Amino acid sequence: MATIKHISSKNADYGAAEQYLTFEHDEFNMKPVKDEAGRMVPRKGYKIETVNCGEEDFAISCLQANMQYKKNSQRQDIKSHHYIISFDPRDADDNGLTVEKAQKLGMEYCKKHFPGHQALVCTHPDGHNHSGNIHVHIVINSLRIHAVERKAYMDRPCDTQEGAKHRCTASAMRYFRSEVMEMCQREGLHQIDLLNGGREKVTEREYWAKKRGQAEKDILNKKMIADGVTPRQPKFETEKELLRQSIRSALSAAASFEDFSARLMQDYGIEVRESRGRLSYLTPDRTKPVTARKLGTDYDKAAVLSVLAENASRAAKKEQAGQNHRESVIERLKRRKTSGTAPNQDSIQRMVDIPAKMGEDKGKGYEWWAKGFNLQQMSQTMIYLEECGFSCPEDVDHAIQESSDRQRALSKEIKSMEKKIADNKELIRQASVYRKTKPSYDGLKKARKRERYEEENRADLALFAAAGRYFQERGMTKFPDLAKIKAENQSLVFRKNAIYSEYLERKTKTAELRRVKTNLDAMLRQEYKPQRRQEQER
Repeated sequence: MATIKHISSKNADYGAAEQYLTFEHDEFNMKPVKDEAGRMVPRKGYKIETVNCGEEDFAISCLQANMQYKKNSQRQDIKSHHYIISFDPRDADDNGLTVEKAQKLGMEYCKKHFPGHQALVCTHPDGHNHSGNIHVHIVINSLRIHAVERKAYMDRPCDTQEGAKHRCTASAMRYFRSEVMEMCQREGLHQIDLLNGGREKVTEREYWAKKRGQAEKDILNKKMIADGVTPRQPKFETEKELLRQSIRSALSAAASFEDFSARLMQDYGIEVRESRGRLSYLTPDRTKPVTARKLGTDYDKAAVLSVLAENASRAAKKEQAGQNHRESVIERLKRRKTSGTAPNQDSIQRMVDIPAKMGEDKGKGYEWWAKGFNLQQMSQTMIYLEECGFSCPEDVDHAIQESSDRQRALSKEIKSMEKKIADNKELIRQASVYRKTKPSYDGLKKARKRERYEEENRADLALFAAAGRYFQERGMTKFPDLAKIKAENQSLVFRKNAIYSEYLERKTKTAELRRVKTNLDAMLRQEYKPQRRQEQER
């Protein structure tokens, strides 16, 4: 789940960037952390390298280039660009990602996508929140000191010229995100779709607002706890998070868009606006509405209408089912739990080991009940043995062995079918991906500017190649018949359900036979002990 973030800086002190990367800084005010002697505390476990700086350090090299090309001399000029590639914390354990490997990937990424710029590449082993996510900082001088080849996102001649400045446009960030996704796929790291918006979008500003608010709330809660008062709300929530909660609450109870907007306005005072097919939400304490794009894809018009359609369909099905067939989820769960856990009084139960239980300080009443219970189980066991035609304990052992063998065979067959069903589902998914991305691959053959086409359609081409490798590894030379595979999966599901019913019956039968065998052994021991006492008395 690697992500990339961009920060532009107008600070003319290039040494401040290197100082931030090599020394500890407070995450709220961004000031250096100092020890008791007033010295800055260096970071631990980081790797740092420079690109296109020659024998000079990064700051001096950038200042010399600015003087040579007479750029970055005004206060409003953007002096540097800071890109941060953050990897998933799970990559360290799951995929063997180390600081050295991340630094190597960062250097390759910098040289490939920021050629001609003086750069500082530094890898840190941990983030602000101590989540263990390895991340790479790439700080480049905004001035380009070498002419470079044109890339897909470059739309002006100055984007390739020597002495021109770097521009971070929307198309450039989309290109950089797709390259990060491709890098993760190539290296086998966790990744998410960076090209489309997240279901709940948390911006950098909202993240730090929540971080600062939670720190202040923790201090207040600590004082309240010290005074003996329990805090009502220990967790800090931003305005956007409260807005998301209100929208989700209104969506869960609404069946139409008019009902949804009326509930929001009536219960929370939030006005729903629509402009050019996009929704926005105006809260009582704001003069400018918050667009759905800033909240996440779960709150745009398409997602809202989809949820409302599901609610309306669910309500219609409930009305058709009728009042007699309506039952709450809690009642169904209680009924299922009772039927699954309550023992069947007519079935054979294990006899109670009375001497062992009496050693646990059980009373006379328990002993009286246990004797009656054991007599009842003895009677049921004898009836069971007579009905099944068992004449000796060896017959019971043989029946247990036969039943358990059949149970294991059924379990093995069920697991085999489940694996086949999963393989078929993966094959259907890969075939769908192959079919969707094949037009992009066909367009590559007809493209006049092949390199530019590859850069613009890199994600589709990578998915197409992965699907092709999937088919090639399995020796498939023809496109699979999806209808046939789906029909096979459906028949496998029906067959698995039938076998599972037989498996449950066999499992119950085996457990019952084991209880009969245990009771039979206890009965034989009880019959043997009185005979031994009579021989001793004689």
